[in-house]
Amino acid sequence: MKSLLALVALSAACISPAFANADLATKKNCLACHAVDKKLVGPAYKEVAAKYKADAGAAAKLADKIQKGGVGVWGQIPMPANPQVSPAEAKTLAAWVLSLK
Repeated sequence: MKSLLALVALSAACISPAFANADLATKKNCLACHAVDKKLVGPAYKEVAAKYKADAGAAAKLADKIQKGGVGVWGQIPMPANPQVSPAEAKTLAAWVLSLK
C-alpha cells in the first residue's frame, strides 16, 4: 500500500507542473488567441516549441515577447503586450510552451 501511495504522489508531482502552467495560460488569457495543438489567432504552442527547439535562448526571447508583444515572426497579426503577466510568470509560460511536443 505504501508503494502505491508513493507512486500516486510521484505521479501527481510530475504531472502537476504541466497542468499548473496550462492553468496559468488560461488565467492570463493566453488561450484566447493560442491553443496547444491548433492555430487560432496566433500559432499553436506546439508549432512555437518546434520552431524554437534548437534555440538555446528561446525561453528568454519568448518570455520577453509574452510581456512586450511583437509582430512579424508568425505573420502580420500583432501579439499584444501582456503587462498583467509578471516576469516570473512569463518565464514559466515560455518554459511550458517550449516543453510541448
